[in-house]
Amino acid sequence: MSNSRDVPFDTTIHIRDACLCLHAQRAARTLSRIFDEAFQPVGITSGQFSLLNALNRPDSPKVGSVAQLLAMDRTTLTAALKPLERDGLVTIKVDPDDRRSRLLHLTETGQKVLASAVPIWRDLHAAVEAELTALQPDALRSALSTLSRSRSSRQG
Repeated sequence: MSNSRDVPFDTTIHIRDACLCLHAQRAARTLSRIFDEAFQPVGITSGQFSLLNALNRPDSPKVGSVAQLLAMDRTTLTAALKPLERDGLVTIKVDPDDRRSRLLHLTETGQKVLASAVPIWRDLHAAVEAELTALQPDALRSALSTLSRSRSSRQG
């Protein structure tokens, strides 16, 4: 076995410092931890907050549209829905217009949990944005949205 490295350590350092994916993952994990902690009093995680918020619509959305909005595959979304359904926050019903599709509905309990979480989100979100003012949060959101749209349109 050779002692030489296939990838030089300098390359490892460069990737650590320059990789957009790594930096986005680290930031996402950090934000998730911060919001998970904040949402503990209402009994949900940051991912569940996003999911409940995605279901807060006048009409019950289909699984596919929610999966697309959250950039999740259907299987992952279905798994994420199970604890919310078990806890009575969400119902999943057969679409009467297309029996192969499922409609997602935010229950009254789910609406109350979401309503309790929104002020927490507002306060914490404002605090996080205040830390990012030098980076212009609106420009960051726009750049991330552009990247998401351009990559998802290539896959579809």
